Amino acid sequence: MVRYGQTRLLGLGMVIVCALMVGCGGTRQPVAPVPAPAPASPPPVQATATPPPRAPQPAPPVARPTPSPTEEEIFARTSLSELNAAQHLSDIYFDYDASALSDPDRAALERDAAWMKRWTSTRVLISGHADERGTNEYNLALGERRSSAARTFLENLGIAPSRIEVVSKGKEAPFCTEHNDECWSENRRAHFIITAK
Repeated sequence: MVRYGQTRLLGLGMVIVCALMVGCGGTRQPVAPVPAPAPASPPPVQATATPPPRAPQPAPPVARPTPSPTEEEIFARTSLSELNAAQHLSDIYFDYDASALSDPDRAALERDAAWMKRWTSTRVLISGHADERGTNEYNLALGERRSSAARTFLENLGIAPSRIEVVSKGKEAPFCTEHNDECWSENRRAHFIITAK
């Protein structure tokens, strides 16, 4: 004979079994397997926005050197006094009481002629000078012969006579005022002055 306590336990067991069964209707519902958790998807890759290509920066302006002025531009800007101060034309010197050209005189006149051929618009004045010895009349005539000798040589080198003017100063406009041979040799000259450019 089953005891009351056992009956009671048996009934409780059936209640539990019934509770576990769906609807307690006697049909057992299959228990669906618990799906395995889906693998965690990786975090979304954040697309790093590629910056658009930079527009090429314009090159900094290149400082162009100021072109050097040409010889012609320099000449055009130079005044007559500056040309004469630069001594582009060489004076020539004479022996005592002479108007003949020496070899150094000819070489100097050839350089003068080359410069005048380069600058064809120039004109010159050649003044003939003498030292203080002798009369005024004699020294004026000697100065004239000296300046004329220089002009003739330049003309023979192709310089137009219209570009050359001559004058004699005699002993009236000395370059050196001392009374000695060294000073007198400086005064015996044909002196060049550029008068037009």
